[in-house]
Amino acid sequence: MASHDTLNSSQALHLLSSCRYVDQLLSEVESIVTISASKSAFPKYRSDLCPAEIKVIHDYLARIRTQMLRGLRSLGMTPPPPRLEARRSIRVNLEFACIAFDECRAEAMRGYGEVPASLIPDLNGLVEEMKGVLQQLSAYLAYHHNLEARLRRLEHTSPETGLLQTLKRVIDDQGLTEFRPALEIILERLESSTFEIAVFGRVSSGKSSLLNHLLEAPVLPVGVTPITAVPTRIMQGTAARFTVTYVDQKAERLELARLPEFVSEEFNPGNAKHVARIVVELPARRLQDGVVLVDTPGLGSLATAGAETLAYLPSCDLGLVLIAAGSTLNQEDLAILQGLYEAAIPAFVLLSKADLLGSEDCRRVVDYTAAQIASQLGLQLPVHPVSTVGEHARLLDEWFAREIQPLCARHQELARQSLRRKVGALLEGVEAALQVRMELSGKRLSQDGRKMRAAERQLRRATGRFEEANALCLKRVDDLGRLGRAAIAAAASAVVESWFGKSQPEDTRHIVRRHLAAAAADGARDIFQALCELAQVLSQAIASAAIALETSTAAAQEDWVAIVKEMPRFDPPALEILLKPGPFKLLGRRLAKWRVQTKLLEQIGRPVDEAFQSYARMLEAWSRRVLAELRRQFDAHADGYRAQLERLGGTRAFDEAGSAGVRQALEMVSRLRKADLPAP
Repeated sequence: MASHDTLNSSQALHLLSSCRYVDQLLSEVESIVTISASKSAFPKYRSDLCPAEIKVIHDYLARIRTQMLRGLRSLGMTPPPPRLEARRSIRVNLEFACIAFDECRAEAMRGYGEVPASLIPDLNGLVEEMKGVLQQLSAYLAYHHNLEARLRRLEHTSPETGLLQTLKRVIDDQGLTEFRPALEIILERLESSTFEIAVFGRVSSGKSSLLNHLLEAPVLPVGVTPITAVPTRIMQGTAARFTVTYVDQKAERLELARLPEFVSEEFNPGNAKHVARIVVELPARRLQDGVVLVDTPGLGSLATAGAETLAYLPSCDLGLVLIAAGSTLNQEDLAILQGLYEAAIPAFVLLSKADLLGSEDCRRVVDYTAAQIASQLGLQLPVHPVSTVGEHARLLDEWFAREIQPLCARHQELARQSLRRKVGALLEGVEAALQVRMELSGKRLSQDGRKMRAAERQLRRATGRFEEANALCLKRVDDLGRLGRAAIAAAASAVVESWFGKSQPEDTRHIVRRHLAAAAADGARDIFQALCELAQVLSQAIASAAIALETSTAAAQEDWVAIVKEMPRFDPPALEILLKPGPFKLLGRRLAKWRVQTKLLEQIGRPVDEAFQSYARMLEAWSRRVLAELRRQFDAHADGYRAQLERLGGTRAFDEAGSAGVRQALEMVSRLRKADLPAP
């Protein structure tokens, strides 16, 4: 029963709910009033209010809200504080926008009827364009929301910081949002001038023990199966602690003693805690000068099956591949080494737990492992026996000082040079964008306008080709992994024909190896051609946009085609074939082919299948890297061109003040570039 001077809880809740609803209605009134200033692409209301009426409405809205709050306070009530974070709510809406665009792909709209084939690139290109911009904004909100403060923190650490602050102001003032990602990449590099050494190896290969020895502290739990879905980064810090980030972007900083709760199967089975990222901070001697050690998930672990480890390959600066002394090389070890080689990342092979072997056995295993790497991959990599026990521990320390520390120092110098080049490229890009705006802002859209619209469509269609190329590559890779049996069948026919048709039959192993190589080449040819064609389409689209905008900053076609290079080659496995023509020639050609094929399958079927499946995995990783590099190169040019085309297509000319602002920004950037652009 309510007292005579207060509302009961139900009455208070009803009143607050009604006031909240009224406030929402008032916000809707505000949006209607300001419709003339709205940037909506699909406006709901037509403005028919004069400025004087708009001011009166705003005054009344303010009065209504003030009076409502005063009335609530007189009843002893206050509105609850806001519960939702603006940043997170915006990112949720952006994610829903991405999903909405995904539902507009050609294959997703088949329920409404078949999309004309000629429009599929346009449609998929539109989806990819829009998702790209939405994801850029989402990433900015997630990681780079305080750019100004970050630049201030770096004010006295790098000579490039002042230049970047000026560039940021120009980019913000002129609305050149397409250059923000490049600016943020440079800032990230300034903040984390690191040298990442990633340690790869199978479960129980000794990765944790080796890392703990290098860190001179028992940081990582030993003897457990790592299950985190991402690598664990260990970097220099003032105190021993770690930060765990979850899939939903929440993060918490914890004491180092709790690390096993997140990286062991016992405390986090199946990654039930949804860990997305772990960064360990530690005051350690070997982590100075930006060195970061990375513990990757164990190859073959149930949690990752090696997928996340392989995906991390392009992110490290140096790879250490551990092979336990009691085991031999397998396809996962070779895939890691191949991936490091193709990504141009230096690699060292370490024979861990070498203390378990005698000196003669250790030498034999080292020689055998190096010979297998040379035979399977064509790479001459030395194998270093290491251990964290006894004499081998001292050898490990000496090896690290002799081989790794000089690489770290060299990397820091290369990183500084790379940073200068990136700053120079950003300056050049911003200057070119401002120059285009100055040259074309006053032109009316007639003939030039049609050319620009055609260039914009070509960029969109080129973007849509990425999805097609990726789907084709995945299908061909899948087919390639099953070609081994067909290649053996073709080789069997050729072997029998050689026996029956030639006085001097060709060596059986040569015939089989030739047919295996031919089958692999045929299977890979479509992938290579598809990527070459994509590179040409992208080059032509960029060139058309450059012509329409009268700029000369587009990359030459050979620069694009050069990205599609060094496709992994197929190396047939070692073949142990025991076949003699005499008994088979008694059967006749047809039956002999069947028997030879059966025998070949028995003798080499398994290694051939494994070789084709391994080659398929290599090609898949290679095609993904090529597509990513093509996309990066394309977006680096296309984002700027799209932004220019959109601006010029939306207005015929700047007003005098706008043109003066562009001219002033252009003069400022030109001075910076002439003064600070690094030599090529």
